[in-house]
This record gives sequence, C-alpha cells and structure tokens, in this order.
Amino acid sequence: MKIGELAQVAQTTVETVRYYEKKGLLPEAVRTTGNFRVYGPVHLERLRFIRNCRALDMSHEEIHTLLDLSDQPAKGCGAINTVFDQHIAHVDERIQELLHLKEQLAGLRQRCQTEQAVDDCGILQGLAAMETSQKPERHTHLG
Repeated sequence: MKIGELAQVAQTTVETVRYYEKKGLLPEAVRTTGNFRVYGPVHLERLRFIRNCRALDMSHEEIHTLLDLSDQPAKGCGAINTVFDQHIAHVDERIQELLHLKEQLAGLRQRCQTEQAVDDCGILQGLAAMETSQKPERHTHLG
C-alpha cells in the first residue's frame, strides 16, 4: 500500500507517517521503480503500536526502546517493565506538577471575587507580582 493508504488505515496523517520514518520509529519502506514508497502489514502493525504508545504519552525514546525490545521476542520482559515503571513515575511527577499548578490558579482566582475595574483585578495584580521558577516549555509531538 502507498503512504496515503497506510495513513488512512492507521487513522493518522501522511505527515505523521513521514515523521515517524524520519525519527527511525518506522522502518523505511521499499520503493517502486517509480520511486513510490510501498508499505506492508509490518508497517501498519508498527504504526499502530507507535500510536498506542503515544496515546499513553510515551516519548519517542521510550517507544524506540520498546520497539527494540519487541524485536527480540526471546528475551525476558524485565526491560519493558522498567520502561513502564519509569513512565509511571514520570506521570506521577506530572500529576504533582499539575496539582501545584491548580493550587496556584485557584489562589489567583481567589484574589478577584467581584466584578471591578481591570486596574483593580487581583488576578492581574497577582500575576504581575508572582515569582516563578522557569521550566522548559513543553512541546507537543505529532501523532
């Protein structure tokens, strides 16, 4: 099947397929004499696996590791458990960050209980006075 067909069957976009190929998550497709990529069942299975991992918010590095491990079916699954344990710890950390964020937002919201002039808005005053530690911005990934 061609890239558009693969994307459609896997319920993703052509750009996502190309992106995963570029990142080394999908194996390169065979090319026809007309230089079209031809994908098979292995590509579809792998693409679905990647999409399922992304639905669990796994990083490309984690997915690479899982794919490498899945390519060694006779090995034990301890390393897979380790990847998941680390991912669960990461999710726990993010939950704590989000709870802290919610507390900050609720605290700011409490500063403005009535309709008033924007100049007197406690939320805006609180935002202007806040001291925050800069964290790297989170970027979303394709897929």
